[in-house]
Amino acid sequence: MKRTLLESASLVWLFCGLAATTAAVCQEEAKEDSGFKEMELFTEVLETIRQGYVDSDKVTYEKLINSALEGMLASLDPHSQFMQPKVFDQLKRHTDSTYEGIGVTISTKNEVLTIVTAREDGPAAKSGVLPGDQILKINDQLTEDLGMEEAVNLLRGRPGESLKLTIRRPATQKLHEFEMKREVIKQSSVEDVRLLDSRLTAPYRMGYARILQFSEPTAEELADALDELEQQGMDAFVLDMRNNPGGLLGSAIDVCGEFVKAGTVVLTTEGKPGSGEIKVYRTSAEKKRRERDYPLAILVNHSSASGAEVVSGALQDLKRCIVVGETTFGKGSVQSIIPIGEGKAIRMTTAKYYTPSHRTIHENGVVPNIVATLTPTQEQQLAEWFSRDTLSPEERQRAENFTDPQLVRAVDAMKGALVYAKTLAKEKPSGDPAPAPAPAAGGKPAPEAKPTEKTSDQPADKASAKPAKTNEEAPKPAAAQPDKPTTPEKPETPAPSPPR
Repeated sequence: MKRTLLESASLVWLFCGLAATTAAVCQEEAKEDSGFKEMELFTEVLETIRQGYVDSDKVTYEKLINSALEGMLASLDPHSQFMQPKVFDQLKRHTDSTYEGIGVTISTKNEVLTIVTAREDGPAAKSGVLPGDQILKINDQLTEDLGMEEAVNLLRGRPGESLKLTIRRPATQKLHEFEMKREVIKQSSVEDVRLLDSRLTAPYRMGYARILQFSEPTAEELADALDELEQQGMDAFVLDMRNNPGGLLGSAIDVCGEFVKAGTVVLTTEGKPGSGEIKVYRTSAEKKRRERDYPLAILVNHSSASGAEVVSGALQDLKRCIVVGETTFGKGSVQSIIPIGEGKAIRMTTAKYYTPSHRTIHENGVVPNIVATLTPTQEQQLAEWFSRDTLSPEERQRAENFTDPQLVRAVDAMKGALVYAKTLAKEKPSGDPAPAPAPAAGGKPAPEAKPTEKTSDQPADKASAKPAKTNEEAPKPAAAQPDKPTTPEKPETPAPSPPR
């Protein structure tokens, strides 16, 4: 009895000791991170600079505090920033269907300013800039000394103004200089809608479309394209999201909804650990036109980011598609814009994306089921093919001879899925639908939470162009290529006949 009492007393003393130690540690950590000591240091440095710096006009409180805020936000991640009134105003106007610039999307990758996408109809792509190029100088100004907002401001400008970029191409480690003139860039969303060349897809009919970015009408444009292709007898579909930088999150969710049942969880966003900020995004029954159960392949590359990663990652996890290409960019975070008065604002990362199997996209990207890479030469040829509408007749003829290895792999995968589905249908009793299988990465289910309204990870431009609905053949028997896109500026013209 005495021994038992002694043991109990020892345990109580041990637990009390651990609790006291834990409390002391927590108090010490709270004391260390209280901020008072650091604020005192900040104030001391601020006043020292104001009193001793040689140029008094550079050390006003406003300039010093703004610089401190810029550094504070920039140190968090490449997507967080302090925005002065001019930048904040540009961001609010970024939802327009046009903007002035050179047609590129930029981000910081491995601490280097990198071109995520270059619109094929923009000045940058026309001059030879490729996605993945690293910007070293903008008009002879080193980018390592620039913040993100400064770089964006230097790239934008009035139409007709000249701009020079010095870039390093990682694939070859060569330096290039490109000169271009800023233009009014018109946004578009879904393009190159068509049936692929039957010489590549026989004995099946396979549809193809490209999503350039996710804007408000994207899901509706894609649904229109799918309806048209289905009327033409499409057996499988290839969705090309290479060089897609993302856009409106709600639009990406609606695109997922075209291929899965209404109410399916396709994305979860989770905020700071312990905050309880968990949002679950499900596909909408209201925006879904009909069930589409044919096999689906999605093409991605190193410049597929944000919304493109949401769609490919979700449909891959749900075993609804086969992802073909390269590991994506890895931009899977949500930024909130918080106004702070006087026309200023801060843009801050507040959550991260998680796929249905709870994979995190941020800094990891989506790994394709079928890896298909392009050489630097093939990357250039693909960019020329996408921008063929802007090329001279001689250059267009050369571009039409390009064989797209990634598209060929996607078509082969769809043929396999169709053969498997046909075989499975024979083995099943009549009346049971044959699924269109696709491999996907497994994982634990995403945490549940109440559905919330759709938000955007970043503002995106509205698209005004409708998809081209054609049934043209690609010019090269070895592989089908996207036909000439329809744009608001130029009417559709028939593709050239295949070479004899």
